[in-house]
Amino acid sequence: MLSKKIEKALNDQIRIEAESSQIYLAMACWAEVKGLEGVAGFMYSQSDEERTHMLKLVRYVNERGGHAHVSALKAPNVTFKSFKEMFEKLFEHEVFVSESINELVHISLQEKDYSTHNFLQWYVAEQIEEEAMARTILDKINMIGNDKGGLYLFDRDIQQLTISTAASEGAE
Repeated sequence: MLSKKIEKALNDQIRIEAESSQIYLAMACWAEVKGLEGVAGFMYSQSDEERTHMLKLVRYVNERGGHAHVSALKAPNVTFKSFKEMFEKLFEHEVFVSESINELVHISLQEKDYSTHNFLQWYVAEQIEEEAMARTILDKINMIGNDKGGLYLFDRDIQQLTISTAASEGAE
């Protein structure tokens, strides 16, 4: 059985994961209309992944005797000055999500809810990967600078990343 404090914190995280999905979806739309097909595909895939993270939390809350809430979401930013700015915002958001997950872990230990603590370890590991990926992408973007040819190659490469990631997840 979840304590009220844990249930509220998990429901807050459900909202954050749902907003994350919306943020990535808005980024996908922006990239797609800019002709960045690879970036758009990557963002659509990330949006789906965040929704999966949200659903995993929803099921956990309900299975543990709580009641998962579907709440109103903040509308995401839908325009960016550049694809670099978009990926900077993505990185900042992933850092925010990591901090939120860490706070959840802290609350689970305060409440002596070791089942929830154990459940959250998957999210801790996932956030390490998400931040590392965003940092790597930003490094590549900084390397490209204003080179249009580099942007074309980056867009193609990130499309390959999406395809290879989807293939490896399908193999699990």
